[in-house]
Amino acid sequence: MWGEERDTELKASSGSIAVDTAGLAVLLRSWRARAGQRLGLGGPLPQVEVASELGMSERWYRELERGSISRLDPRVLSRLADVLRLDADERAALHFHAFGGTPYATPSRAARPADLPALRQLVDRQMPRPAYVTDTRWDIVTHNSAMAEWFPWVLARDANLIRWALTSPEAREQLVDWPRHAYIYLAMVRFAMAERPDDPGLSALLHEILQDPACRRLWTERTCIVGNRDGHRFRLRLPHVAPAVIEVVTQVLLPAGHPGLRFVVLGDEPSSPAGDN
Repeated sequence: MWGEERDTELKASSGSIAVDTAGLAVLLRSWRARAGQRLGLGGPLPQVEVASELGMSERWYRELERGSISRLDPRVLSRLADVLRLDADERAALHFHAFGGTPYATPSRAARPADLPALRQLVDRQMPRPAYVTDTRWDIVTHNSAMAEWFPWVLARDANLIRWALTSPEAREQLVDWPRHAYIYLAMVRFAMAERPDDPGLSALLHEILQDPACRRLWTERTCIVGNRDGHRFRLRLPHVAPAVIEVVTQVLLPAGHPGLRFVVLGDEPSSPAGDN
């Protein structure tokens, strides 16, 4: 039900660790604190002011942050997003929480390589740029040879982008400024958990990730929401490919014929147009 905090008890080898996996209440408090900072209040935007902007009582808003409000009018949701100054991905996450995810969410393994000849061909045509396709849990569905050359881990039967990026020592060497990237990957997981709250595979993936102390710390420090990494810049340290740091930009496309899949290309850093300084 909407408003209920979805807490997952993560059993680490050293004991039991309670971690909020989606946490609408946590997100609302975080967004309210950020709104207060942006307004120069020196603290969170008061609950009473948020409630007033929504035309509701302070008690009603307190109950909302506690997870006791089970239904919310879409117009109130939209106004709440405005008051808290949410971006597009955060607004989407708010609506996912309100309505229990998206009715368009598809199973993780919507299609396998044998079912995607046209998409596989398109991936191969991106050569010499690395390209790959992932499913809703970031399992690698298919990739081209450049991707395998740059990142041999994709050849593993159970290759998963998020697991590699967040838990592999190799990723922490190859992704320049790894903590910054880790924040974004965790923010993508948080978005996915809001979109598909009942996906056991996502819960299992998050459970695995949060066994890592560094990931657990980053998860609790910030409550960012990111839908995808389209347009993000990477600096990669890949000595088996090039002696210097490689700079790339990710292009993320969502194939209309295969909902849930992501088509990703690692492109060159765009050069400035002639005449730009």
